[in-house]
Amino acid sequence: MHADLERVIALQQLDTAAAEARRKLAEGPEREKIFDTRLADATLRVADAKAKLAANADARRAVEKEVAVHQGRLSKYREQAMAVKTNQEYHAIQHEVAHAQAEIKKHEDAILEHMIEADDLTATIKAAEADLAGQQKAIAADRAKMKAEDGERQQALDKLVAGRAPLVAQIDKQVLATYELLAANRHGVAVADAHDGICSVCHVRLRPQVANIIRRNDSIVQCDSCQRILYAQLPGAATTAP
Repeated sequence: MHADLERVIALQQLDTAAAEARRKLAEGPEREKIFDTRLADATLRVADAKAKLAANADARRAVEKEVAVHQGRLSKYREQAMAVKTNQEYHAIQHEVAHAQAEIKKHEDAILEHMIEADDLTATIKAAEADLAGQQKAIAADRAKMKAEDGERQQALDKLVAGRAPLVAQIDKQVLATYELLAANRHGVAVADAHDGICSVCHVRLRPQVANIIRRNDSIVQCDSCQRILYAQLPGAATTAP
């Protein structure tokens, strides 16, 4: 294989791996935002359930005060019933007693409903707190894993960057300039393999004579369409194209 062709293939593989490592490392802040959102959502569910339980308790106390008011009126009406002197007064008092009893029953039913709702909310709080604890544990593990993976990626990237300079120094300056220009204008992909007479990146069929030259891998040949440097994929070798 042509020496500079072999070198630019190696350079493309190195640059592709480095770009992928940088891309993954750049995702760190976004992944942190996702972790923060998960925690915030779980925390909000706990706070929301607790706020509803507090509102339930306030509403229940308000109803209990109403019950106390009507119970006070009921006691007063019963005392007054003992002192009435006419049937008309007695029936009027009985009407007030019945009304007070009905109000007490209505409010006691409301209290019961609040108690049932409070039980449901308490269960919801426990479930939300358990979910929050689970999220905190899972996110702590995910963050530790991400930190370890990013550390490995950074080490790999540093190694790739360190290995690039000596490789670049060995490439013919004109060939290197062509590579760098193509990489800048072709989303980082300056080198691609060609098989079956087709560029593996732009998928344009090559002229037969060009395809034949590429198969020999003994010169720097560019795709007529995308201008990428082409080479023939060797048996058992991995392609550099994305």
